[in-house]
Amino acid sequence: MSEAAVKSKLSQKDVFKSYVYWMMFALSCQNMERMEAPAFAGVMGRMADKLYNSIEDKEALMMRHTQFYNTQPMVGAMVTGIALGMEEERACGKEVPDELIQSVKTSLMGPFAGTGDSLFIGTLIPILLSIGLGLVGDNGSIAGPLFYAVAWLAIMIPFTWLTYKWGYKSGINAVQTIYESGIMDKAVRFANILGLVIVGCITGQYVSFGIGWSYTSGEMTMNIQGVLDGIFPGALPLLITIACWYLMDKKKVSMGKIMIGLFVICLVGKFLGIIA
Repeated sequence: MSEAAVKSKLSQKDVFKSYVYWMMFALSCQNMERMEAPAFAGVMGRMADKLYNSIEDKEALMMRHTQFYNTQPMVGAMVTGIALGMEEERACGKEVPDELIQSVKTSLMGPFAGTGDSLFIGTLIPILLSIGLGLVGDNGSIAGPLFYAVAWLAIMIPFTWLTYKWGYKSGINAVQTIYESGIMDKAVRFANILGLVIVGCITGQYVSFGIGWSYTSGEMTMNIQGVLDGIFPGALPLLITIACWYLMDKKKVSMGKIMIGLFVICLVGKFLGIIA
């Protein structure tokens, strides 16, 4: 019997309903003991009647997915799809032990959490927000928030649905494909590089710092900040950003202390005329 024939208990509509439930409730009922497990169990609970006939099998299905589970919900949608596909294979008679389903979830939730945080939280959201802030402008245009909302949904919904559906169709085979292709490492590397580029762009656009001193000799006046910009435009904002990163990452100085330090430096510098 072909694999397409084996997997026949859930319709496309059922799979889409389970996807919608995950996206709506993945983070809505978290607790410190089980994190996203209630939402995961909710997805399976809505498919239980389609997968199994006996009460015992349905109870076992729910118990399998009430264990601790935590990942980034957008990228982690693929894991939910994989688990659903494995459950359907099991319900259709294939040998899929409880331990295998749990080990797949456990082995993927950590890497997918890191990848999702890098791609969505650390890269995509800052990019969209920076563009949206630019559209807001000085007049407070509504184009900024509208752009962010539309762009976020236009990227997030197709991505999560396609990965969820691919995970469901692939089932246990998805795990081998993910690890053998090295797609996780490539995605994380891409996100790290792109994130650094975006941090640089945001630094150049929003960090402002200038020297207020000028050198006067006779009728000639030389603006020190103008000379620095002629040599290396934006050098001071770059140095300040690097210094803040060094203090936080290498010296473990808290962000609050750095903010207070910058405030004091700017206040004293402005009072003495050092900072423009």
